[in-house]
Amino acid sequence: MSPEFQTHLLPNGLRIIHASMQREVTHCALVVNAGTRDEREGEAGLAHLIEHVLFKGTTKRKAFHILNRMESVGGEINAYTTKEDTWITSSQRSKDTERSLELLADIAFQSVFPEVEMDKERDVILDEIAGVQDQPGDMIFESFESELFAGHPLASTILGSVKSVKRLSREQVLEFVARHYRPENMVLGVVGGVPWNSVLKWAERYFGAFQSVSADVKPTRLAPDGIRVFSQTHPKGIHQVHHITGCVAPGGNSKDKLAMTVLANLLGGPAMNCRLNLNIREKHGMAYHIEANHVVYQDTGVFNVYFGTDPRFHHRVERLVKRELDVVKNRALGTRQLHDAKQQLLGQIALGHDHGSTVLTGLAKTYLMYNRVETLESLVRAIDSLQAKDLLEVANTWLSKDSLASLTFTTPA
Repeated sequence: MSPEFQTHLLPNGLRIIHASMQREVTHCALVVNAGTRDEREGEAGLAHLIEHVLFKGTTKRKAFHILNRMESVGGEINAYTTKEDTWITSSQRSKDTERSLELLADIAFQSVFPEVEMDKERDVILDEIAGVQDQPGDMIFESFESELFAGHPLASTILGSVKSVKRLSREQVLEFVARHYRPENMVLGVVGGVPWNSVLKWAERYFGAFQSVSADVKPTRLAPDGIRVFSQTHPKGIHQVHHITGCVAPGGNSKDKLAMTVLANLLGGPAMNCRLNLNIREKHGMAYHIEANHVVYQDTGVFNVYFGTDPRFHHRVERLVKRELDVVKNRALGTRQLHDAKQQLLGQIALGHDHGSTVLTGLAKTYLMYNRVETLESLVRAIDSLQAKDLLEVANTWLSKDSLASLTFTTPA
């Protein structure tokens, strides 16, 4: 069963969601509805740079004191950026949760972004960019989305480019923070053994006084327009071919989202018995790693199949992948196949919900984006209700040959 949850709206617009789990450890997250897709022209990589510099000093703490505040009690504090949001997270013993919430508020609303620290973090990010470029199996996912969403903010990479990161200024940081780091643009999530009345009291105490510092209208997002189809091959200094076939897919606001997730998991989920693994790796031995993914954004998504293989096998593996895609479009799952596909996904979700941090991520993300709560029980009901015809319809709607794009990183000629 899902943990019991409560929600509350502070007068300044900050939304709070809490789930009670009898654990010694409590997980907290302040989630800002601002990521890479919210960057304006000339701001590529800005959301991620801000996430780095948040820990480098506030009006009341230096960088060392920020880290020491949680580490001194054995806790952890971290942050990460996605294309749609920025997360400031902490994990600590439940008795230290008040300490954590006070620190999260200080970081989010009173960071000073010292110029000297910005320069240091800029160098760290430039090393991150170089690291990704040295990993073609990672880089190809970024490159595929950049082509798929060309001309749209979702095409931007989270890290930005070497050129764009070097140009980012403190003035841009302050303007982005004023535009997006506003209470009404955030969700505070707490999952663990802390009582709801304590969470509410501390949230009001440490977050309640902060107001928006910008009079600008609330930022809006535009969904990608149209479908971009391409077939590109780029020679790289590599020994293995890396390939992605994929397309635009249902987003979080689409009725087709769960059916597409079931299909992706059936084809190439983490289990060794997924179709692509059985029919390409195990049967033919031509791809050591192969996977299918459904990436979900607020108003759109991406379906992709990725594999790495020896150059000799590239085109044959590509044909086998397309054959498997044709199967899910042309042949409805039998009763047993449908049951097994749904139970496998539900089992994976249930295992994830055994961890407080995973529960927090799901609750806070859904509450931030759609202002609703998605529990394990509601997910189970929605997935259980899917029929074979639903999966067949979604496969034919989204995975048609006319909508599939491909990107290949090949060995030098």
